[in-house]
Formats: sequence, structure tokens, C-alpha cells
Amino acid sequence: MEDASTDTYDGGKPEPSGSLRTFGAVYQGFRENAGFTQEALAPAIRYSAHYIGSVEQGRRLPSKTFIDRSEETLNANGVLRKAAKRLSKQPGLARWFREWAELEKQAISLYTYECRLVPGLLQTEAYARTLFENRVPLLSEEEVEIQVTARLERQKLLRDRPNTSFSFIVDEHVFTRPTGGVDTVRGLIDHVLGCASLRNVEVQVLPLERSVHPGMDGPMRLLETPDNEWFAYCEGQESGLFLSDPKTISTLHMRCAKLRSQALTPDDSRGLLTRMRGAL
Repeated sequence: MEDASTDTYDGGKPEPSGSLRTFGAVYQGFRENAGFTQEALAPAIRYSAHYIGSVEQGRRLPSKTFIDRSEETLNANGVLRKAAKRLSKQPGLARWFREWAELEKQAISLYTYECRLVPGLLQTEAYARTLFENRVPLLSEEEVEIQVTARLERQKLLRDRPNTSFSFIVDEHVFTRPTGGVDTVRGLIDHVLGCASLRNVEVQVLPLERSVHPGMDGPMRLLETPDNEWFAYCEGQESGLFLSDPKTISTLHMRCAKLRSQALTPDDSRGLLTRMRGAL
């Protein structure tokens, strides 16, 4: 039985979006028309009743496997597949990151390009705390602690999932900004170098000398699920975009591949970071 509970580290379950609520209502209609309760349908499609309920309430993005099994069991004649395609075209807000974080825990490969700050999975407590303490509008002390704790908890993925391949490409200038002060940056670089020593983690630095590159539009993340499905997440000011459209994913793959070729090799990146750390 497949069921992945929603992350609650940033304040509970995500609010349902309009497209997810509509899809959930359509799905519920097919289920009821076929004479199934959620509990009766669960073993037939090998997903839990809780998962089904979350989809019907518009609180979970259904996986491709879930759609395929439901199509066959509910005799949906392709309607669910067509409706699911529309979901990938709806922009999400920050709440979408909860869905992304859930997929992260199952991913077999994860690619990250970042040009604003060190990716969350590579941050130290001091660096993360600096970011959260200076967020605008200001967070309360309790909210800061909740966010820092959640970020550190999420970082366990690097060691808890040794069979997952983590690839990070980070702009050089991110490490030159004295976020939190010299001691914080020094500790941050030490931590990143430690993470880069793990067999399943690859860190590449995109040097400043690359005056133009495919990441000019901003940060991006790609992941592959155990079912070999690919998803992407792009984040901006107070918003995030969760993507599953194959054409868009293909474009981001091309950009990541080009970025990887333009960035320093992992060995050269470690050398640069070591020199930067020594210069502090």
C-alpha cells in the first residue's frame, strides 16, 4: 500500500488549489459512480484510503501511477489522465514546497541549481538561522526555531538515502557573500565540503568567469521518482512553481546539463572552496 504523509514542518497541510479541488471532485464522482468507497478502492489501486481522500479534497497532487491504476479500476476512459495534465499548468504558491519535500524523500536522483543562496540541504544551522532571522516581514522567535529545526531535519536526506544521487550546482558569488559573518561563512564552506565528500553527493561551483549561462532565469530543481517520473520546482519571491509537464522538464534538463558542463568539476570545485575558506 502506497501512502506518503504530507510534511507538516512548515505549518500543516497545504491549502487546496482550485485545479486540485476540481480534479478531486471529478475523481470522487468517478469513484462513487463505480460503487467504491475510499476504503474499498484502496486495495484495488494499492493506495491507502488516506491518500485517496487527500486527492479528493484537493490536498495532494496525484502521482502518475495513482492516475493509471484509477483509470483502469474506475473505467474513466482517459478522463482522469486528461484532467491530471491540466494540474501541471497551474502555478502554485509556497505551499507547493510541501509536495516537493514529500517527493524529495522518495527521489532516486535530485538536481539543484542555485544562484541566490546555498541550497537548504547544504546549509549549516548558523547560516539558516541568519536567513530566517532576517526574513521580511520578521518571524517570531518561535517561528524561527520551527523553520531552522525543519531545515536541519530535512538535511538528513543526504545520509538517510545513500542510494539517492544528489547533484548541486551553486554560483560562486553565493559563497563570497558574508551571510552571518566570516565565522558563519567559514563554517558553511567546511560543511559543504563535508557534504561533498559523501559518495552520493556532488557539488559543483559555477565560476564568476561564466559571464552568461543557462541559469540566468533563476534557480531550479529536478527530481526523479522510483517510478522514473520527473518533476521540477522553481521558486521566486513569495511563490513557487511545481512542474510536471514533459516539455518543460525537458527544457530544464537541457539547462542543467549545460550548467553542469560549464561549472567546475567536483574536484576543482572542492579546490576552489578550500581556497576561499582559507582566504577568510
